[in-house]
Amino acid sequence: MRSLFRIALLLVNADRRAMARGAALSVVVLVMGAALLGLSGWFVTATGLAGIAGIGIAFDVFRPSAGVRFLALGRTAARYGERLLTHDATLRALAALRVVLLRGHARETAAGFARLRSEAELTRILSDVDALDGVILRLILPVVSAVVTHLVVFAALAWLVGWPVAWVILAGYLPLAALVFMRLARRGVAPSKSVEETGQRLRRGVIDMMRDRTALILAAQLPDRERAMRELEAHGRDEARVLDRVERDAGAMITVLVALVAMGAFVTGAWMLDAGDIGPAKAVIGVFVALALAEALMPLRRGVSEIGRMTGAAERVVPRTVEPSVRHPDPRESSAVLLEIDRPNLSIRLEPGEAVALTGPSGVGKSSLLMDIAGLGNDSGIRIAGAAPGAWPEDRLRGMIAALPQRSALVAGTIRENLELGRAADDAVLWRALDAVMLSDDVRARGGLDARLGESGAGLSGGQSRRLSLARVILREPRILLLDEPTEGLDAATADAVLRGVRDSLPRTAVLAAMHRGSDHDLFDRRIKMTAAL
Repeated sequence: MRSLFRIALLLVNADRRAMARGAALSVVVLVMGAALLGLSGWFVTATGLAGIAGIGIAFDVFRPSAGVRFLALGRTAARYGERLLTHDATLRALAALRVVLLRGHARETAAGFARLRSEAELTRILSDVDALDGVILRLILPVVSAVVTHLVVFAALAWLVGWPVAWVILAGYLPLAALVFMRLARRGVAPSKSVEETGQRLRRGVIDMMRDRTALILAAQLPDRERAMRELEAHGRDEARVLDRVERDAGAMITVLVALVAMGAFVTGAWMLDAGDIGPAKAVIGVFVALALAEALMPLRRGVSEIGRMTGAAERVVPRTVEPSVRHPDPRESSAVLLEIDRPNLSIRLEPGEAVALTGPSGVGKSSLLMDIAGLGNDSGIRIAGAAPGAWPEDRLRGMIAALPQRSALVAGTIRENLELGRAADDAVLWRALDAVMLSDDVRARGGLDARLGESGAGLSGGQSRRLSLARVILREPRILLLDEPTEGLDAATADAVLRGVRDSLPRTAVLAAMHRGSDHDLFDRRIKMTAAL
């Protein structure tokens, strides 16, 4: 609940004026509804009594009827404005939440960014933000409006009818309604959390099934996966039915509460009438007002029943909204050796300008080792200029190391934009990087640096995409360059020219390359074979 409270404060503080405007109109709508029903009850009773007494001709029906019309029309207009302002406040709050969340993710390390690429993580983030959009509309504003409305009605009834009726309605509604909603929140936590988690698992499962459908068909596993998805969906429906039953039970209890409070107001009004404190028409006002106040309670059921879902989302989101207080130490280079690896079955020392080819069978861990060096995994036994990768501030580590993984990312846009993801540079520098990877002729044939690529670099062959990614890495001018199969998909002559271009462009850079073929190239000073997983 503490996390949910912090999220609530963040959302409310996003735009306090917008939130106050929405809450004020919500209160106006509820107060006008209670006044409309109270005035209508008084009017009907008073006109009936006047008719019975034979003085109906003298009874002023114009002012009360005008008041009824004013309240009815005013309530409709206020409801329209309330919808606009509360949704405006909610959208402003959610926009602020998204900005804070984005800033939190922007503080991630490279390992954190790598996790964000997974479908599971992205689905969870979207679902959490969706869950928190109900904090304002279905929880904060309804609670504030209900409490303020009851206090306003209490004061009005005390003035118009008398303190006994006012106390019966206030003491009957606020504490008993609080007990009903506390019970709803307690019983709804588990099923609402389960519904949310099941929904996320179902979405991830469907995405995975669509993405891997070819492999599932070939392995004859599609029916089994579909069966698992159907079972998961059935479980989610069962939990949703439990949550719906809990919410309906709370609704039934509120209905009973409304009836009891209305009855209490009726008995108290009759007692005051019998004592001669008020007239018959005023005695019924409390009954109608008590019935009208049900409008302030019923909307709370939905929000309270989803507290479990909101709390779970808040617990996951809050860590991303807090500036971390722990800072990595700022190490200084304490070694002339740029890269040291001391792990079982593997020892490597790399100085500026050296290049090492890392060979070994598939699955032995070459790619994983490169990611560990880049600070994206376990950095035990690894030293960058004398300090572990995790000890370096993220910006300094990224300034020292550049990596070309097996799967490199290109974006929809121009070739220039893809290159400048590495470093902004003038055209001459960009062309030199393209020359180094033997790609400049292909780029000119496509129309130059401003030629556009499709999603994920569509329009280039696999080898061209690989070389464009390598050119982007060269632009970084790193002190340590990690290459994972840099010549995959290239013919021997192009592969030779690309490796020579890398060395000519980065003569003082230490290079560590995982290679299946081409490890005998004279770029490499040494070849180290990995025989066992680290």
